[in-house]
Amino acid sequence: MMLRSLLYVPGSSPRFLERAHERVADAIIIDLEDAVAANEKDAARAALARTVPMVGRGGALVVVRINTHDETAMLADASAACEAGAGALYIPKVSSPEILHKLDGHLQPLETAANRPPMRFAPLIEDPAGLLNAASVAAGPRVFALSAGGEDLATSMGAQPTPEVLRMPKLMIHYAAKAAGVLSFGLLRSTADYADKTTLSAAISEAKDFGFDGATCIHPSVVPLLNEGFSPSEEELDRARRLIAAADAAAQAGIGAFTFEGKFVDLPIVTRARALLARSPG
Repeated sequence: MMLRSLLYVPGSSPRFLERAHERVADAIIIDLEDAVAANEKDAARAALARTVPMVGRGGALVVVRINTHDETAMLADASAACEAGAGALYIPKVSSPEILHKLDGHLQPLETAANRPPMRFAPLIEDPAGLLNAASVAAGPRVFALSAGGEDLATSMGAQPTPEVLRMPKLMIHYAAKAAGVLSFGLLRSTADYADKTTLSAAISEAKDFGFDGATCIHPSVVPLLNEGFSPSEEELDRARRLIAAADAAAQAGIGAFTFEGKFVDLPIVTRARALLARSPG
């Protein structure tokens, strides 16, 4: 399943939750953390039994962003998400794999009792310790993706969340994800102004070139841009098919490297073309 667009929806906002399945996002993240006021967190958690199936009825992967500031709240959020049938947890402020092992051990008996598949984890790196431990976090239990929390990461460093400040940390987290063979979510440029479609499209194109798999967003209008921007274009797919056909013909003729449409081609280029086709939804 391609995960190009992950739309955040506040877990305490029925108006947004009721329409989330119409937004054609690949994943819906029900947020129990920053988007929910402290006095509404218990109610938002209790509502997961209703909201998880509600937002997932269009076929999107349902992810729940849990609270990790307090262990009791964290485990209660994880339990409720599991029992509601969510497919994954977005886990904020992960500084080491320890929190992942704790959640893994907590969820195993619940999943066995419910006879359901194991939930997957997407750790969110939001401080320097997590940044330096990104490789071990990516290799932790159940991890299927990594992402950077830019605002919190900058705050934890006493810095401003400018593109210049965040570019290297985001790339470090991205490289850790790729080294572990898991998905990498994010953009390298600031996207605070979601109405600026030109800037957003440029940021998405840049992230795709760097190998990011998708990104989160907080406004439904961004979802189509992410879906289109992180999908291979028809021109890219057509060229990849023709290149692979030429590579297969060269291999049958006992030729390794060859020239295709005026450009030198060797194994890494062919491998990249095959990977592009493998990621295509068609």
